[in-house]
Amino acid sequence: MPLQDLTPQLRTRLNPLEKIVGWFILAATALMFLALGYYLYRTAEQRGWFEIRAAYSTYSDTGAGLAVGDPVLLMGFPIGRITEVSPMPPRGKGSDHDVLIQFVVVGTNYSYIWTGDSRAKFVDSGFLGKRQLDVTKGTVGYNTYLNFPAAQMALADIKSSPRLEKLRLGEEVRAGTNVEIKAWTGLSANLDKLAGLGLSRVWVLDATSRSKKITAVWNDLEHHYEPFAGTNIYVLPPDEPPALMDRVQGIVAQVEEALPNFLSLTNQIAATLSNSVQLTSNLNAIAAGIRPAAADVAAITANLRDPKGSLGEWLIPTNLNRDLAATLLNANAAITNANGALTNVNTNLLMVFDGVGRSLDNLADITGNLSRQVQANTNVLSDISQIITNADDFIQGLKRHWFLRSAFKTNTPPPAPPPKTPPSPSRK
Repeated sequence: MPLQDLTPQLRTRLNPLEKIVGWFILAATALMFLALGYYLYRTAEQRGWFEIRAAYSTYSDTGAGLAVGDPVLLMGFPIGRITEVSPMPPRGKGSDHDVLIQFVVVGTNYSYIWTGDSRAKFVDSGFLGKRQLDVTKGTVGYNTYLNFPAAQMALADIKSSPRLEKLRLGEEVRAGTNVEIKAWTGLSANLDKLAGLGLSRVWVLDATSRSKKITAVWNDLEHHYEPFAGTNIYVLPPDEPPALMDRVQGIVAQVEEALPNFLSLTNQIAATLSNSVQLTSNLNAIAAGIRPAAADVAAITANLRDPKGSLGEWLIPTNLNRDLAATLLNANAAITNANGALTNVNTNLLMVFDGVGRSLDNLADITGNLSRQVQANTNVLSDISQIITNADDFIQGLKRHWFLRSAFKTNTPPPAPPPKTPPSPSRK
């Protein structure tokens, strides 16, 4: 029923209800827009739309397992997302790589990525060929991006700058391949050294004005920071192991290559086992033949354990044992008697040696007395010599006396035979 057809009473009753419905609709619409704005804010915050976004690029041999929107991890935490996966040109500039991978790092996580040893690693994240991009934390070199402005300045302008204490060197000063002054070194204490190296202009970083966006990027070729223009993206070196499927295919190829050798090895094992079975059967036969000998050995060892059948009684019978015992007893008695005899002989020898000692003592006394007599009478020797001379003359006279001549017979030597004359040679 149209509103114009209502009675004035009904029309006056509907006006307040219309206002309530209108206000409800306005409130619901406002709440909807507020919820939509909060959702957009939270999404933007989670996506890092309000934070610093550092863009990086790297290269890969294949784009398999990677997709736009995949998370980028650092130390196991998501720090950004992949923004592009595209093939490189087939020839010309960039053709030395296969696939270009671009990604962004959200927030201050870019401060963990250094120029020295940070790498973009492609690791397997599943069994269906899925891969993920992991960035390694840097410990050597410099930050790839900075939010300090970078510019070239003359040494004279640097020296006269009121912010000299906050100015940092934005490049590596090199002499050949040697680094003389590293980047991010304070300039206030190195101006004279820079002038001595023959430099008039250097790249400078102003540490007093920190920006909320990326302002400087490191140039690996020229070894200095330069202003970030959005297109000079830092290229992170890749660290890409072979894909999982490639490794699986390699393993399968190795297995297929080794399978014939494995089959031949199983044949050899089977032959060895058959030979082992035959050998064990032969050993069983040998063991059956050895059993009687083993029984005899057991009987012999049992006799050896028995004192009546020990090896000693086998080698030395009982009667021989008795004879040996008697012989040993006799030998012991003989040794005892010999020991007594030797004791007696030793005693007698001691007595004899004692008597000889006393005789020698007496002889020493006699010779001592004689020596004293000789020393007392110096004419004794001459008298004795005269007596000996006279005695010799007397004996010689007795030898010449006719009566006693026969008592002093001497054996005269036989006459020498006449010399023999040699026979004369016969003449024919």
